[in-house]
Amino acid sequence: MGGGWKDQFADAPDVLKSAPEDKTVVWAGGVAIGGDEFVTMAGPCSVETERQLMETAERVAAAGARVLRGGAFKPRSSPYAFQGLGLAGLKLLAAARAATGLAIVTEVMAAADAPMVAEYADILQIGSRSMENYALLEAAAKTGRPILLKRGMVATIADLLRSAQCVVSYGNPNVILCERGIRTFETATRNTFDVCGMIVLKEVSRLPVIADPSHAAGRRSLVPALARSAVAAGADGLLVEVHPDPDRAWSDGEQSLTFSEFGTMMADLAPWCELRASCNYALETVA
Repeated sequence: MGGGWKDQFADAPDVLKSAPEDKTVVWAGGVAIGGDEFVTMAGPCSVETERQLMETAERVAAAGARVLRGGAFKPRSSPYAFQGLGLAGLKLLAAARAATGLAIVTEVMAAADAPMVAEYADILQIGSRSMENYALLEAAAKTGRPILLKRGMVATIADLLRSAQCVVSYGNPNVILCERGIRTFETATRNTFDVCGMIVLKEVSRLPVIADPSHAAGRRSLVPALARSAVAAGADGLLVEVHPDPDRAWSDGEQSLTFSEFGTMMADLAPWCELRASCNYALETVA
């Protein structure tokens, strides 16, 4: 890595590459993230009912997902919006894991909740609104669970890496960075998907990088194309919202894929993922 990058990201020395081939592979629930396999995490924005979650878990697993996402606690912009099932939602996620073998990723919103969420989840998600909640980062890190760290809505790459450095400094090296779009002047999409940011992260950081095209797009029709761009940018995986009936979802239905749409997206991504794997092999051979 060039000196310019080192100077720019000097506040995050433990998450930077020491050599081009330097990378961290994060293991969670038997799934390797940041290795050779492109890993898709999929599921509903919110855990709503047992039937909704189980049906979704079975269908995303059949389509090739390795990790089930689902919000038991939801940070909503409106105090009148659905805030999540809490502990009951965590228990449903654990039941879905037992039934399907999928690993579980779910968000933790408060430092006090971190130990409880860690009892049920394989990966603790730190949402974009919480990226600089340092008490939460410390509590989540100290559970020992892998951390999926979402980039803040107005955070720079340096800001994201500093937050990752905080997690690592608390003794937890298993951090997954997530690009989910940033807030810009553009209003056609929910956020602006920073493909260049992902490329920079893959060049300078040893941590796995995944993309959340659902939150970047805000519209389900755009999600497959953004997913393809993430693979082309070198991402290690995806975080995608999928729901049995998006038009009736309790949260974020407009950006959630149907089962059919998710299956089609996964099939269409297969040759892109194969190309990614062959390119990575070639790079490692040269290194």
